[in-house]
Amino acid sequence: MVLTAGPLTAFTAPQQAEAETIEDCLAMAEENYPLVRRYDLVTKTEQFTLSNIVRGWLPQVSAYGQATYQSAVVQLPAQLEQIMAAQGTEIVGINPLQYRAGVDVQQTVYDGGATAAAKELARAQAAMEGARNDVDIYSLRERVNGVFFGWLLVEERLRLNAELQTLLSANVTKLEALLTGGVAMGSDVDAVRAELATARQQQSELEATRGAMQRVLTLLCGREITSVTEPEERLATTQTERPEMHLFDTQLRMVDAQERSLRSRLMPKLGLFAQGYYGYTGLDMYRDMFHRSPTLNGIVGARLTWNISALYTHNADKRRLATQRDAVEVERETWRFNQQLLSTQEQQNVLRYRRVMADDDEIVKLRSNVRRAAEAKLAAGIIDTNALLQEITRENQAAIQRSIHRIEYLKALYEVERIGQ
Repeated sequence: MVLTAGPLTAFTAPQQAEAETIEDCLAMAEENYPLVRRYDLVTKTEQFTLSNIVRGWLPQVSAYGQATYQSAVVQLPAQLEQIMAAQGTEIVGINPLQYRAGVDVQQTVYDGGATAAAKELARAQAAMEGARNDVDIYSLRERVNGVFFGWLLVEERLRLNAELQTLLSANVTKLEALLTGGVAMGSDVDAVRAELATARQQQSELEATRGAMQRVLTLLCGREITSVTEPEERLATTQTERPEMHLFDTQLRMVDAQERSLRSRLMPKLGLFAQGYYGYTGLDMYRDMFHRSPTLNGIVGARLTWNISALYTHNADKRRLATQRDAVEVERETWRFNQQLLSTQEQQNVLRYRRVMADDDEIVKLRSNVRRAAEAKLAAGIIDTNALLQEITRENQAAIQRSIHRIEYLKALYEVERIGQ
């Protein structure tokens, strides 16, 4: 059954020739949702972070310049100065005003696994952000389902309203004929006309509701939806993999990465270094006692460092991460428990609607028989118009309930599939 909404002035896009299915609407809504753009941002952030981490292996170069005035400087013993002066060697001494400009270069050789741990941590962070985005987008399905099946229900009520108006119009025609023949009274015709006017008023309200739902679904899907089609009856035979479970897994991997990063802090670091500077004083202090001119100086070597202060908080940090892991496990079990409750509730709704629907057709059929009998009785003058209107209303309500049960049943089937496990 294809259901079509009335024209909308808020949208100017051409109407779609084919009715949209629930699967089409879900796919379009997920593609149109603004959070989809977050995936690209997460990927770019991960790439930038990894690029910066890898650059940590490049030589670290720093330039500096300084000038100092010292309160004391290295001096030769007074007796040695006297001996050298007696030999004609002038000793000017080291100037307390000293200056230099230089460059330091450091190259990491072994970082204790800190870089590898940082890269793993960055990837785990990106995976967790992506999984959290999956959860937010998946939650959109519930909103789309609600609007989609709400639209179907409104369309059904409009169809039944049209049938009710046709039935009332036919009875108005009959009563007008009876009025002409002197069998019915004018009040009888007015009573049915009043019900017909009420039905038309309900039609206007339903059309307004349909228009609102069309606009909402159009905004969710990012394109104009002019018609929807009732989905097939189905029950999921396989469990749907929920993105929440993947999010919990990424959160646990994040904790694992943090633990490896924590262990890397305990490891020693080995690196090479080179220092070069031009200035006064230089490395040759003895020369600087005789000459106060600047010189070029350089040092190369290897350095092994081990920051044992990381031991101070290591155990506390391990316990903190263990608590985080337990919290994720508790959150996952709580979510799984709640999902089981929801799934059980929806499955019970499916069974309940099946039992109810088994009698809907029979009830509508019986109500139609009673209404036709009431029309015959009215024509024979056995009952009054109010009795006929009551039977017409009961028949219409029975048909409405049948449509509600069918749409709610289909919605429950899709909710069971959406909830999954």
